[in-house]
Amino acid sequence: MFTSKQRANLRSLASTLKPIGQVGKEGVTENLIAGLSDALDAHELIKVTLLPAAGEDGENLAANLADLLGADVVAVIGRKAIFYRRSLREEIEHIRF
Repeated sequence: MFTSKQRANLRSLASTLKPIGQVGKEGVTENLIAGLSDALDAHELIKVTLLPAAGEDGENLAANLADLLGADVVAVIGRKAIFYRRSLREEIEHIRF
């Protein structure tokens, strides 16, 4: 879990990010999980669009997706979800709190 200051910092960093993927009518697939997991390893912070066709509300869908990714949900704003997972890669610049 994050403190309110950490969450605010991550939200501000994510404000300029473009969504890297979307969850649609097919829901959460293995390919989607693999792609998002790779993106988290490379960037630590990602934004994903949660389309209404996915069938669930944004909060539940983001929580389920975070569990599958081993990530934390930073925020769900409308139909966009922000996820954070610390990368094990040494060559990237890690987000500092």
